[in-house]
Amino acid sequence: MFRRKNWTSRDAADPTPVELAFPQSAPREHGIWASLARAFPAFRHRNYRLFFFGQMISLIGTWMQNVAQSWLVYILTGSPFYLGLISFVSAVPVLLVSPWAGIVADRVPKRNLLILTQSTMMALALVLAALAFPGWVRPWHIVVLSFLLGLANTFDAPARQAFVVELVGREDLMNAIAMNSALFNSARIIGPSLAGIVLAAFGPAWCFLLNGISFLAVIFGLMGMRVSDHPGPGVEHSPLAQLREGFQYVWYHRTVRTLIFMVAVSNLFASGYSVLLPALARDVLGGSEITLGLLTTAVGVGALMGALLVAVLRRPGYAGLLLRAASLLFPGLVIGLAFASQLPLALLLLVGIGVGFAVQNALANTMIQHLIPDALRGRVMSLYTLVFFGLFPVGALLSGGLAQALGVSFSIATGGGIALALEIIALRSLDPRIPLSGP
Repeated sequence: MFRRKNWTSRDAADPTPVELAFPQSAPREHGIWASLARAFPAFRHRNYRLFFFGQMISLIGTWMQNVAQSWLVYILTGSPFYLGLISFVSAVPVLLVSPWAGIVADRVPKRNLLILTQSTMMALALVLAALAFPGWVRPWHIVVLSFLLGLANTFDAPARQAFVVELVGREDLMNAIAMNSALFNSARIIGPSLAGIVLAAFGPAWCFLLNGISFLAVIFGLMGMRVSDHPGPGVEHSPLAQLREGFQYVWYHRTVRTLIFMVAVSNLFASGYSVLLPALARDVLGGSEITLGLLTTAVGVGALMGALLVAVLRRPGYAGLLLRAASLLFPGLVIGLAFASQLPLALLLLVGIGVGFAVQNALANTMIQHLIPDALRGRVMSLYTLVFFGLFPVGALLSGGLAQALGVSFSIATGGGIALALEIIALRSLDPRIPLSGP
């Protein structure tokens, strides 16, 4: 079991910097995979290709369901409260269960766990479709299904994050994480667009059905991988001891603790702007639904650009420099957004916000995974999942309440200001051995 002296002595005495491995040679394959692998080294690995393209299909389906579900909830209730309730309910399991989900990810083969969670999410989507087709669906059905979906995601996310290193190894880990971020943000652009077409032509039930079917791509991809389904290490410890071990590791490892804190700050304070985009579009910019669509797309485009920037990064020294820049750029531009009164300026700022958010999270994720031992990977990544997914609904609630009381612009500026101040403090205390400047 890890003890405090191991972590503090390692942080204080070990002069070895965080080394982000970069591929030194191009793959020998020919054709499309060789071309992809030259630009994106993670594609050298067959298992990762199966994972990537399965996730591509599934995430597009997920975004289709997100849009259709919000539309259906509003049609059924006419209540903005229910929209917030659905989001909050889906996050409750993340807040309550994430650390325990990390223990499970460390104790069982990750591929088997992912097949189980993905199959569960597929079943939930198909249940919602079965309720929607004959018109039997009620708001409380969606609340219950959202909670169950959040519970499945709570176990899926840390296992999926920790599984990546088994697919590509440490050498191509940063590229794989960046490509996962690019994939997510590409689906964020494509999925809602397809959802709008399907919604208008066939109704929400078809979006739910297509999402359910899309999970087959992930499940078949996982089943087709050639990986060692060995049980996780450390199973001789009790779950409570393993939980304490994970918390102690993060608390006493200064660099990991600081990186997780930086992600938490971004999601709790700076990201609150995103839930206020409808009010920003209508009340501040004087626009309509089209304006909201443009604002949302701008964030997705920026995030995709940021993820691709990290994916093509080849110089280890620049990783830390980019992390520092992105951690200041993101909240700084959020403050600027609060004072934007013209649509072109707001769109430009939102593209930059998307870039900063994607770069910060991709690099923080990569550096954490390079530092942590394999025996603790699931538990540490469950805490990362907790702050990444679990704190956003809390921050959204705070931003909405402040906007209701003091105005949209004031709320956005306050969240960005608090985040910027805390990020500056975190960067000043970050372990100096992490590469934070160019070579």
